[in-house]
Amino acid sequence: MALITFQDAAFGYEGKVVCENIFFEINAGDYLCIVGENGSGKSTLIKGLLGLKKPYAGKVFIGDGLKETEIGYLPQQTQVQKDFPASVYEVVLSGCLNSMGFKPFYTKSDKQLAQKNMEKLDVESLKKYCYRELSGGQQQRVLLARALCATKKLLLLDEPVTGLDPIAANSFYKLISQLNNEGITIIMVSHDIHHAVSQARLILHMDKSPLFFGETKDYIRSNIGKIFAGGDDIND
Repeated sequence: MALITFQDAAFGYEGKVVCENIFFEINAGDYLCIVGENGSGKSTLIKGLLGLKKPYAGKVFIGDGLKETEIGYLPQQTQVQKDFPASVYEVVLSGCLNSMGFKPFYTKSDKQLAQKNMEKLDVESLKKYCYRELSGGQQQRVLLARALCATKKLLLLDEPVTGLDPIAANSFYKLISQLNNEGITIIMVSHDIHHAVSQARLILHMDKSPLFFGETKDYIRSNIGKIFAGGDDIND
């Protein structure tokens, strides 16, 4: 059974449809990049997947034993989030909140998981630092460690390298590929089509409705891929 299925779904705000006619499936272990120009419905689609927006039409199915509370989410950062006055450890540990249920305190296993993910993302040495004192690349690693505390199956990333310098962005992309190779399903919204086609196995190109959904190798040979990603020249 597919991990995520969109069946003729449509989403919008205050009665206005933002994206529609959405059909696609994601299976466990896939790496999907959602691309498209600003205003094409990419972020709205992610909110629909998270259950933060209900479809105006159609349905979204979550299968393969996945629960909405088991999805790791790394949203676009706002200035308020960048200035968040908490320690790195507190930010990472907060990723366990969805799994706590009615427990009033973090458990020993929650704390062990936070420690493990800080080590995995190479931010353990920063655990006592204030989050807002970190560089942009360090902050994204911390937020990724937080997202990993929420999931063992699926990560949703909304423009995760925005504002990062090229070295930090490339380092982050490598981390995501490593996590995917370890079996975590990745769905990433990206404005950087060239990096998307170099990383992802699947591409969904949005323009309020899907213009393309399929494997990257087919996307770069498609008409839309030739226009936006340079087609067969992408790896030159």
